[in-house]
Amino acid sequence: MKKTGKNTIRFTDEANDDFACNSIKTRPVGSDFKYVRNGILWRVGEFLIYRIVAIPVVFLIGKIIYGLRIRNRKAVKKLKGTGYYLYGNHTQNMMDAYTPSLCSFPKRAYIVTSPDALSIKGLRSVVTMLGGIPVPDGIKGVRPFRSALSTRIGQGRAVAVYPEGHIWPWYNKIRNFPDTSFDYPVSEHVPCIAFVTTFRERRFFKKLHPHLTVTLSDPFYPDPDLPRGEARRELRDRVYSFMTDVASSPDNYEFIRYEKA
Repeated sequence: MKKTGKNTIRFTDEANDDFACNSIKTRPVGSDFKYVRNGILWRVGEFLIYRIVAIPVVFLIGKIIYGLRIRNRKAVKKLKGTGYYLYGNHTQNMMDAYTPSLCSFPKRAYIVTSPDALSIKGLRSVVTMLGGIPVPDGIKGVRPFRSALSTRIGQGRAVAVYPEGHIWPWYNKIRNFPDTSFDYPVSEHVPCIAFVTTFRERRFFKKLHPHLTVTLSDPFYPDPDLPRGEARRELRDRVYSFMTDVASSPDNYEFIRYEKA
């Protein structure tokens, strides 16, 4: 898992290698973690941080620094009256935390995260207010975690998942991922939308990072006629097929080359 050149990274394990390089000391998320809070002060703080501060700032950062374009945003309008899941490729340290919110706007988006996201000292509450839903460490935390997902979907919100798990910065292909997280829409009988981040070479300052294009799929619905396990696999395969098709475009710029060791 070491860089071998200016724009080359060598990997050994597609499923487990992580190149986020965040050096965060992980704090465990136990079964007592409060996923949903309804106190008035919490809700006011959540509104101010998410709606008044984060969304406008991230919109400007996305446009000015990353040249962000979002294609097929009309897809989310088809799901105006229901909650849904978003599945995307994991290529950015910062923008992946906010892209789902820009895609689903004005619908609020939450993001399934690793415990690392809540492990930065002093930012645990802020990350939660911004929509982070951390995966629990132990089996006892699974029930409140799943309950939180159901609550947000029931509120008509979007919940984003990065099924590849680990961040591979600027990777312009789609890594293989399991069907585990697709149990969420299958068990809750709700649709999902795939989103794929691809890259455009800059016209000027080409040594800087590329610009971003995010392409949304039309909604995918779980097959109600299949058993739960089969429906999960079938939904995953449709999402994966869409994502690989988009990522395989010759216009998807390779800024960093990943080579298997």
